[in-house]
Amino acid sequence: MCRLFGLSSAPRRTHATFWLLDAPDSLSKQSHRDPDGTGLGHFTADGTPRVAKAPIAAYRDRAFAREARQEESATFIAHVRFASTGSLDVRNTHPFEQEGRLFAHNGVIEGLDALDDHLGEDRSLVRGDTDSERFFALISRETRRHDGDVTTGIRQAARWIAEHLPVYAMNLILITPQELWALRYPDTHGLYVLQRPAGGQHGSRHLDHSGSDGRMRVHSAPLADHPAVIVASERMDDNPHWRPMESGELLHVGPDLRTTHRVVLPDPPAHRLTLDDLHPDAAASQKAA
Repeated sequence: MCRLFGLSSAPRRTHATFWLLDAPDSLSKQSHRDPDGTGLGHFTADGTPRVAKAPIAAYRDRAFAREARQEESATFIAHVRFASTGSLDVRNTHPFEQEGRLFAHNGVIEGLDALDDHLGEDRSLVRGDTDSERFFALISRETRRHDGDVTTGIRQAARWIAEHLPVYAMNLILITPQELWALRYPDTHGLYVLQRPAGGQHGSRHLDHSGSDGRMRVHSAPLADHPAVIVASERMDDNPHWRPMESGELLHVGPDLRTTHRVVLPDPPAHRLTLDDLHPDAAASQKAA
């Protein structure tokens, strides 16, 4: 299962260090559980998106995946990919950038020919082969159609897919230089939110989050003194205030860290897929790793 991670400390820019694969042996345990790509996205001080990502094919790119990456931003997005569609290529590796926004996705959407037809000329936003980047292109189009309202763009795009295409899961995180959005849909995979005060639950600690089985570690000393909102595919420390998002819940973290959330997809997908419905490679990508 792909790992999603998003962090906002807006409006304050924060230094953070990411290890996208933390354990030295995390690429040598069992080949069928090895990730297919890793990526990290953030924004420069002038709002320019920056993405560092690489596929992991034939056990290459280990140095990239393990290297400590120190960046400064008000928002961050990170992703560890287990491929369901698309080759092991940098153009299919998350996060994706479109129209100044960054996006990562965990799940499977089928019926891509129908989605391509629905996208029309906006199919030109898609450079790779994945369902994820197509989903992002639909969000970008709907956001544009609604005068830059990203919340409405996500809601409209997700509703169209839920009504018209076979869906296994479509959890997502999307960031701009000062804002973050997250959607969990349906209840296939978990997505957790932590509204972390300065210093965490003990009031004096830096942030040091670690995913399971050596997947992703994040460290930020400045968050000993400043608050943040974190979204992740799993609880990444022992803080008791991690909250599981509801199925269909869309979360927005504003430029002042104020959060709003509501269920925008109350009904299950019209064509809900199970693991047994998926191609074996896609099914393997959705199992816990």
